[in-house]
Amino acid sequence: MTVEAERAISAEQELGWRLYYRMQTQLLGVLNRELTQETGLSEADYEVLITLLESPDHTVRAREIRAALIWEKSRLSHQLRRMEERGLVRRDDCVEDARGAMVIMTPVGQEIIERAECARLRAVNDHLIGVLSEDQLRALGDISETVLAHLGIACAAHQEV
Repeated sequence: MTVEAERAISAEQELGWRLYYRMQTQLLGVLNRELTQETGLSEADYEVLITLLESPDHTVRAREIRAALIWEKSRLSHQLRRMEERGLVRRDDCVEDARGAMVIMTPVGQEIIERAECARLRAVNDHLIGVLSEDQLRALGDISETVLAHLGIACAAHQEV
C-alpha cells in the first residue's frame, strides 16, 4: 500500500473529523472562557484543584498530580508556584520521601473549586448535554470510550455510571 493510499480518507470521513475537531476546539474554548470569567481559574488551576478535590483529604503527592495530568515536572512546579501565590494550594515536605512534596488544597482553593465545579457543570449542560439527545450522548460516550481504549487510557468515569 502506498503512503497516499494509507493517508486517504473518504470525503465523509474527512468531514466527520473536521466537524469533530472544530466542535471540541470551540467547546473547550467556551468552557474555559466561562470558567475564567466566573471563577478566575485557568483550566490548569481547575485540573490541579479537581485532582486535589477527588482526594479524601485534599492532599496529593506532586508526582501523582503530574502523572494524573500527564504534565512535565517543570510545568507542574510553575503551576503550583502560581497557585500558592494566590492561596489556592500549599506544599509540604513528604514524610515518606524527603525529595517529594505533598500538595494540599487550602480552604480558599476548596471554596473556589466548589464554585468552579458548579459553573463547569452548568456550562457543560448548557453547551453539550442540553443540546444532544439521549441517543447522541450514549453514542458520544461509546465513541469516547473506544478511542480512549485504543490510546491505552482507561476510562474509569464510564465504569462508574
